Amino acid sequence: MPPLHRSRSPRDPGPVHHPLFARFYARTAPALEVRSGMAAHRRELLAGLAGRVIEIGAGPGLNFSYYPDAVSEVVAVEPEQRLRRAAVEAAVRAGVPVDVVPAAAEALPVKSEAFDAAVVCLVLCSVRDVPRALGELRRVLRPGAEVRFFEHGRAEERTFAAVQRVADRTLWPRLFGGCRTSRDPLRALAAAGFAVRSPRRVRVPATGLRLPSSSCVTGVAVRPD
Repeated sequence: MPPLHRSRSPRDPGPVHHPLFARFYARTAPALEVRSGMAAHRRELLAGLAGRVIEIGAGPGLNFSYYPDAVSEVVAVEPEQRLRRAAVEAAVRAGVPVDVVPAAAEALPVKSEAFDAAVVCLVLCSVRDVPRALGELRRVLRPGAEVRFFEHGRAEERTFAAVQRVADRTLWPRLFGGCRTSRDPLRALAAAGFAVRSPRRVRVPATGLRLPSSSCVTGVAVRPD
């Protein structure tokens, strides 16, 4: 099989550094997963995947243990150094082969039409250039391939959407690794040429205090033939 990786793109936006957030997230993620109910969402998100998969913004590798056996390989892209180290450790414990790659979503170091599916989970909120990132994702997927997504998204209620916009303009991105909660991932996926199928609104956590990041959307988007 020919190698997947290619040389660094001249359009690469460069390294991502969020050391304080990365340290906090890597340490608290297991407890946050239990409290928020995200484990069940991750399991549902990845169910039925097969073949070669690219995961964008893998973080500390929280998805790795949920990939089904039919997945032959996962190329997990993570630009933040501390989170990437945690992902490498998680990859060792994964039930499928996982290759953790240092790269940004806007410049994926892999060949075109090389993957059967993609996973984006809580990452489009922090990508610096969403259209470029989704354009790269479309490039590396085979025609008809699925994008499984679970993302923070703009709330449907106007009042809470306004709260998200205020949070995004103030401290929220600085505290949480560049996260912007008021983005619209469904519109972004459609604008990038993906066909979005059966999106579903989800609140995380399902009960309790509602945060700007609580409004999420999950579903499948397909790269057209």
